[in-house]
Amino acid sequence: MIFKDRLKEKRTEAGLTQAELAGLAGVTARTIQNYELGSRRPSNMETIQRIADALKTTPAYLLGSSGAYVVEAGIRGGQSAARDIDELVSEVTGLFAGGKLSDEALDGAMRALNEAYWIARDKNKKYASKGSENDKAGS
Repeated sequence: MIFKDRLKEKRTEAGLTQAELAGLAGVTARTIQNYELGSRRPSNMETIQRIADALKTTPAYLLGSSGAYVVEAGIRGGQSAARDIDELVSEVTGLFAGGKLSDEALDGAMRALNEAYWIARDKNKKYASKGSENDKAGS
């Protein structure tokens, strides 16, 4: 189950409308609607915490481990990084779908791939900077 499904499930269990949840969480009803449609995700942990508090649950439950990686990537590296991690998480989840991998093993694989992404991104920045400097020196 992904964020949008968990959010709707918990909101329904709490007997709240989207507008009521929005009021409790300090966001607009349209924002909650977009989250439940899956067209948007919260971009910061404060919003997720307020929603979780309103639903008497935890951010960890709402996000799941894969969703937490995407939010963290957005905070750490912006929307581009969030999209990259979301795509990576989706591909890895699809790769192991229906397999015999335990939740702990899947989470370990996600953590390792997440770290590999950030290492590669940092290295690419380093080399891109050197390439730019070399291009300027050669001009």
